[in-house]
This record gives sequence, structure tokens and C-alpha cells, in this order.
Amino acid sequence: MIPRIHKQGSNTRGLLNYLYGKGTREEHVDPHLVASFDYLMAPDPGRDPSATKEDLQRLLDQPLHLLDADQWPEQHVWHCSVRAAATDRILSDEEWGDIARRVVAATGIDSGGADDAGCRWAAVRHADDHIHIIATLVREDGRRPDHHRSGQRAQAAARLIEGDYDLHRVTPGDGTAAKRPTSAERHKAQRQGRERTAREKLRETVRSASAGAASTDEFFDRLAADGLLIRKRFAPSGDLLGYKVALPDDRNKDDEPVFYAGSTLAPDLSLPRIRERWSLQATALSESGGETAPPTLPPVTHPAFARRRAAAATWQAVLIIDHGDDGVAAAQIAAAGEVLDALAKTSAAHTRAELQQAAAVFERASRSHVRVVRGHDQALRQAAHDLVHSGPALGCGEDGATTAMVIDTAVFLAITAANWHAKKHHSQQAAAAQQAAEHLRTAYQAAAAHPIAALRQRGQHLTPQIRQRQADLLHQTLPELADRIQAEPSWPALAATLADAQQAGHDPTALLTHATHRRELDTADSISDVLVWRLRRSAHLPAAPENPQATSARDSRRTPAPAPATPPVARAANPSSRQR
Repeated sequence: MIPRIHKQGSNTRGLLNYLYGKGTREEHVDPHLVASFDYLMAPDPGRDPSATKEDLQRLLDQPLHLLDADQWPEQHVWHCSVRAAATDRILSDEEWGDIARRVVAATGIDSGGADDAGCRWAAVRHADDHIHIIATLVREDGRRPDHHRSGQRAQAAARLIEGDYDLHRVTPGDGTAAKRPTSAERHKAQRQGRERTAREKLRETVRSASAGAASTDEFFDRLAADGLLIRKRFAPSGDLLGYKVALPDDRNKDDEPVFYAGSTLAPDLSLPRIRERWSLQATALSESGGETAPPTLPPVTHPAFARRRAAAATWQAVLIIDHGDDGVAAAQIAAAGEVLDALAKTSAAHTRAELQQAAAVFERASRSHVRVVRGHDQALRQAAHDLVHSGPALGCGEDGATTAMVIDTAVFLAITAANWHAKKHHSQQAAAAQQAAEHLRTAYQAAAAHPIAALRQRGQHLTPQIRQRQADLLHQTLPELADRIQAEPSWPALAATLADAQQAGHDPTALLTHATHRRELDTADSISDVLVWRLRRSAHLPAAPENPQATSARDSRRTPAPAPATPPVARAANPSSRQR
């Protein structure tokens, strides 16, 4: 149940005309009174033919006449709508009336006490799923009501009402969420055939443009490239103070673009808040000195290299959130949103939609009242910068496999963020991070399908002796999880990865021990998948394996042909063979 306090007004009759009218799209059905400060005395223009809206207006505004005209509040009309969730049952008029009385009591409009001279109010229902409450902000004794922070008080009352009426439970907020679209913005989007409002579209575009940006010029260049209109605000000194953006085809009644300031799209999209990232980002970029891949990395395309770096930075963030202080953890979670935005912007079509959904919902998890400590999040911000500047990634080969690698790690990051928020009782943020993890899991399945299948095929081509060696290693290192891992479809992929690591000169036992001791594994959907990507990242192995037939053909070219008398079994056991 969502109560919403609307902007105060000065025209009681005008609001009553709307509440008892047909609506902007004739959506109002049977408007009628369900409760008021005096339900027996209040006229109901909706169902009483002898009552008029003017009668109700005079009754509500009567306390104003206790004051001299020059003492009247400039904005004396209080307006609150209360809406049930789409999944809730249809409430009766009596139930809505009780809800209205609880809301006006909680907000300080009318406590309902026998000796209390509260404000005059009325609750009108013109649809199944919501009511409107109108009140005059002058009490019966001529004093002003104490309705400070009435929005938060109404939300608190709604949480109790949901429990009492067995309605959908809305997770409580903390005032850090981005502003919701207004009803006028939603109706405008519907008229224009848009799926989202201009505010929502602009918020997503600005957030994506800010991900990994390192300067003001780069940020505004990206906004312009995305087709937004930009209006900058300057101080008399010429210093840039802020900005507004608009969609070219979103116009008002005068055919002028409707601009939104960055701070009204989301608290962390104001220019000063974005600049906080840039000052430290620029330092990190200059210190990197155009860093290139270490020699141990295999030759990869630049998007693949960027995804490897992003996977490493994301995993480091998971450990920091687990063990760092609150300010540092909050910075990691905020920067993780940039990585998701950059990943969604540069990934292939078969994963893009789910990644965009993950980035969109994780946006709510990136803000809380915990003060962010900047500086420790530069690895993630650098990763976002690399992802954007490396360009679009292919959906196959090393690009596609490293996309699966970084998404796998991002799932852990989203779950870690959800757990951190839950411990802080940040209900909305925890729910958003958990929802993002589900979108990331879906994206992972799409990204990993081919590379994991190829690795699985590699593992199935291993000799029985090598397969048994990897199974023995697994039982030695992870005795409590070994049976579960071997029952997973991706166990052959993990066996192939262990064999690849050994052939590359690594100690597979040490690698597996290191990979499993950094964090718990038993909550993973597929432990084998998780270990495959951890091992291939830490051992600098190619994320996309070669086709086993291609490897076999290559080896036959490089290895002298065996004597005709050599049986096939002996050839398989030959130490010079490169079969894995």
C-alpha cells in the first residue's frame, strides 16, 4: 500500500472537481465518500443528489473563517492518495474508510480523539484500488496542525495497515530512493505510447553515461551521443554548477522540451556528486599509465581483457564488502552499479536485456544513508572505464566467455550487497540487490551456455587416468562437496580446467585450495561453474577453450605420426600426446 502526499494547494473546489469528476481519461467510476471528519454530517456529491461539491467545499473550509483573511495559509489544501497493490484484494468502503482515518491520525491531520479539534477532511473513492484524502490545514480551534514529515508518517502507518489487512507488504524506504514518476508523467507516457516515462528514460541514460566517465567533457559528450538535449548552468564566474537534460520529443503544451536536473533524476546524479567520482578516477587513470596485459595472459581482444579486469575487481569488491568498514563497503556497492551499467552497455544482444534489468534494479541498492568513503572503489570504477572504452563485446569466443566470467562474479557481488544491506536493515536496497542477482543469474545462463558446453566436451575427452586424477584431487581438497560437484553437469568442465592449469605449469591443488578458501561455495547454483571461472581467471587461462577436435588436429600436425604398429591405446598414453 502506497500513500502519497501531493503538493499543497489553495483551491479546495478545484480538487473536489477532479475527485468527483470523470478523470483525465474517464477512469473515475462511481466517485463517493467513504469517510470524513464527521461522516454523518458531510455531504456526498457522488451519491446524494441533493448534495453539491460546493456544499462539501464550504464544510471543509469553514475553519478558515476563524482567521482574519490576511492570516489564511497561502496553501491550505492538503491532499493524500492511498493506493493498494495490484495483487491485493478489492477492499470494501468500510475498510477504505478505516484506512483513511488511520492515515489522517498518523499524519497529524486529525487524531480522532473526542476532545481534539483536528482538521476537517474527507476521503473520496472513485476506483477499486485507491482513495484520495482532502483536508483543510486549519484546525477547528484556528491553529495549524502538526503535519511535519507527514509523508514518512503515512508510510509508517501503511506498513501497519498492510499487516492488519493481510495486504502486499511494501519494503520500507529510507528516503534515498530516486523520485518516482508523477501520475501526470505516467499518463503522458501512456498517451504517447511509451513504455517508460521521460524521467525514467533520462535517469537510465544519464546513469549509463556516467559509468566509467573520467571528466566533465566525456560525460556530456556521452549524453549528446545518446541524443539528449543538454542545458548547463554556470556561475557568474563561468564555473559549471549543474546541468539539465531532456528528450528531444518530450515537450510541454508550449512545444518546449521538458528538462530535468540531474539531482531530480536521482540524488547521486547531480553534477557535484558525479564529480566526486571523476576527481579520483582521473588520478587512477593517470597512475595506470596505459597499463597493458601481463605477459602471462593469453592474447585476447580488448573487450575480453576488460572483462577479465572487471571480474578481478568485482571479486576483490566482494571480499572488501565482507570484511571492510561500512563507508568502504558502501563505496564498493555504489561503484558496482557503474560496472553493471557499463557491462550492460557493451555486452552482446543475447545477454543485454537481462543485464540492463540487473543494472536498473541494482540502482536502488547503490544508495543508502551510510556515507561513502571514496578512494577504495577505484578498481571497480577503473573496470567500468575499461569496459566502456574497450567497445562492444562479441557474444562468442573469448569475449563471450569472459562475459560469463564477469557475470558469474557479479552474481556473488549482488548477493553480498543484499546481505550487507539486510544486516543494516536497508529493506529496499536488500530487495533490489537480490532482484539484480536473479537477473544476473539469467544473463549468466545465456552467456555461459556455449563456453561451459565446450569445456564440458573437453573434459569428456580426457583420458580415464586424467579424469580419475582430477576426481582424487577434488576429494582431497573439498571432501565435503566433492560428491555434489561430481554430480553436477559441469564437473567435466572443471576437470578440464584443472588439467589445463596443470599443463600450464600451475599446481592444481594450490589453485583449487585458494579458490575455495576465499569464500563459501555451498550456496552457488553450480559449484563447478564458479570454480571453473575462478581457476581460469587466477591461472590466466583462456576463458574460451579450443574445440577438442581442433586441438587434436593441431597436435597431429605438430607431433610426428606414430609407427603403424603402435596400437591406439599406446598412442593415447604416449607422454608426447597433448590430449587433455
